Amino acid sequence: MVVPWVALEEALSPGAGEASSVVGSLILECISTRPSLQTNLQYACVGMGGLCISKFCRWSVQVSCAAGTGACVVTLLSTMPFIPEPGQSISFLARVSLSPAARSHLSCPMTTSCLPVGVFVWDVENQGDETLDVSIMFSMRNGLGGEDDALGGLWNEPFCLQRDGKTVQGLLLHHPTPPNPYTMAVAARCTADTTVTHITAFDPDSTGQQVWQDLLQDGQLDSPAGQSTPSKKGEGVAGAVCISSKLPPRGQCCLEFSLAWDMPRIMFGAKGQIHYRRYTRFFGSDGDVAPALSHYALCQYADWENRISAWQSPVLDDRSLPAWYKSALFNELYFLADGGTVWLEVPEDSLPEELGENMYQLRPILQDYGRFGYLEGQEYRMYNTYDVHFYASFALVMLWPKLELSLQYDMALATFKEDLTRRRYLMSGVVAPVKRRNVIPHDIGDPDDEPWLRVNAYLIHDTADWKDLNLKFVLQVYRDYYLTGDQGFLKDMWPVCLAVMESEMKFDKDQDGLIENGGYADQTYDGWVATGPSAYCGGLWLAAVAVMVQMAVLCGAQDVQDKFSSILCRGREAYERLLWNGRYYNYDSSSQPQSRSIMSDQCAGQWFLRACGLGEGDTEVFPTLHVVRALQTIFELNVQAFAGGAMGAVNGMQPHGVPDRSSVQSDEVWVGVVYGLAATMIQEGLTREGFRTAEGCYRTVWERLGLAFQTPEAYCQQQVFRSLAYMRPLSIWAMQLALQQQQHKKGKRPVVTQGTRLSTEPEHEPKKSWTNLSPE
Repeated sequence: MVVPWVALEEALSPGAGEASSVVGSLILECISTRPSLQTNLQYACVGMGGLCISKFCRWSVQVSCAAGTGACVVTLLSTMPFIPEPGQSISFLARVSLSPAARSHLSCPMTTSCLPVGVFVWDVENQGDETLDVSIMFSMRNGLGGEDDALGGLWNEPFCLQRDGKTVQGLLLHHPTPPNPYTMAVAARCTADTTVTHITAFDPDSTGQQVWQDLLQDGQLDSPAGQSTPSKKGEGVAGAVCISSKLPPRGQCCLEFSLAWDMPRIMFGAKGQIHYRRYTRFFGSDGDVAPALSHYALCQYADWENRISAWQSPVLDDRSLPAWYKSALFNELYFLADGGTVWLEVPEDSLPEELGENMYQLRPILQDYGRFGYLEGQEYRMYNTYDVHFYASFALVMLWPKLELSLQYDMALATFKEDLTRRRYLMSGVVAPVKRRNVIPHDIGDPDDEPWLRVNAYLIHDTADWKDLNLKFVLQVYRDYYLTGDQGFLKDMWPVCLAVMESEMKFDKDQDGLIENGGYADQTYDGWVATGPSAYCGGLWLAAVAVMVQMAVLCGAQDVQDKFSSILCRGREAYERLLWNGRYYNYDSSSQPQSRSIMSDQCAGQWFLRACGLGEGDTEVFPTLHVVRALQTIFELNVQAFAGGAMGAVNGMQPHGVPDRSSVQSDEVWVGVVYGLAATMIQEGLTREGFRTAEGCYRTVWERLGLAFQTPEAYCQQQVFRSLAYMRPLSIWAMQLALQQQQHKKGKRPVVTQGTRLSTEPEHEPKKSWTNLSPE
């Protein structure tokens, strides 16, 4: 008998600036072949261990997401003995292998990390006493169902590729619409025990009766030869591939599908330049490699799974770590693939000689590893938003260190550029240039324009006067050097750090060694006004000055070392005198009522210092007792006194335990900030408090709000959320770094051992232990 099933997966978006991953959800359709139950039923199961049971067909669908792999493990079991037939039982175990986020870890070669492919594997077992014919069909629409499809001219054709004794067969879905034409391939692996058939074209907006009737006749599709007729204007077209196999009693089989999308050349919204995606380096840029991608994926995915399992197992098998943390750590990586991500080749003639002449590694890094961009969020369409990347960057530097360095070189290049075109900024109405020289840009550009060529798409404030961007660059440069040990990178970045810190000096108006905020929202909290010296920006400033002292030592610049040592000495005294109140650092030093608010992010400078092996002993900047007391106060008020301690840390809390509602952002919870706060707590020995704080965010987002794989930037106590699918929550990898560093200090093995080589160097020296310098 035939047991037909179809997996209808969400399409991997091939659009420019998008590289989606299939994670966390699976839709299945069950069609009973018993005449009394000719019912077409659909199940949609999302999340960890979600159970969906149809009242009509009585098939149960158990879905659990394997942390970090983007895999759905689906077990389908008949709960009625006469479905499909009395005494028969069949189980299906499905794996979606693997999301680009999982494949991109350093345990996989970079050839694999950039591939636009996904693999769907079904392990089928006949638990009954009769031979069964099993068919699984994968249907796919040509396109995304939007305006680009409506123009017509879309067509499909079958293909078969034999290579190295292995055969892959399926359909090519050609979407030639300019400016970014592409081809998708739905394919299946042919073996001696399987038969692969197809239907070249059908109407995706119809009931699908044509397809179902074909499948139900004999468990296979008709497999017409030749190309389909190009679609007419306003009409859609889809295709389907089916794998069939005969299962003996107690027998098993493996049915394997792949989905590939080949869009080698892209143009952004301005249509000014053609860019080539990273995978074209390995597979070519002619737009005809979808069959080769499919073949490679179906033949290599088992090795990918083994490598990723070896990488994740030390965390997943560690019983001291809570299950929610393991899920969050790996699954938050979805954004690196699903964040409008582009990974591009960098032609040699695209790098200006005059800007790169003093950066000796700039060309090798960008040309060998490409140019990487991801959006601030799916609603905030700006690439590599730097004040937010400050938090998210821990994921890149720990897992893809060369991509982090590539991004830093792009920022360095943009720093020395200027765009004196004047424009009006929305919040203040001030007219000012787009970009000034020697300041870090807010972002690298808008995908609807021409990113990298035109930066600073952000229009709310003139970020040349922001107080945090320059400081975050300096801190990240030293952190990246510390974690990679790349001395060439530090040498290249040293002049850039000097330039941006010189620009920052003007914000210390009274020469007390501490910068002042300007009385408007001049930092990443762009709706929360700060005036005068503030805990957040003042702390970042002192931390940046401290790492400038360290870099000056490494670069042999005694005069610079003396200069910043003097500033640090004066600034520390001013910071403690103006902001410390005995329990925490005040939000700012103004006379406004909110100046005494308890900011959850007040220790951001100390967080980065400790991540760099600084901030204690001889390199202490903030008194350790003050830091620990501030963190305890934050835990007491911002965490436990907020929403019953179950929603993480609110950004601002008044001393009497009421959230600060002086701005639209002060009474929000920012998930990425909370993960960074939790990392800081772990660094300072408050591990229990750190996990408790972070758990509130995970439970709120992934469970109570149901926002798995679309973690928002912010939410409020009333469960109102803002900006779905956001960059900042990648900061959970700072928690992992804090745990590794904590265990290293205790002489234990690190939680993650793949790609880590612990050294015995002094704490303030660069560690090669946390990242593998050669992802290849």
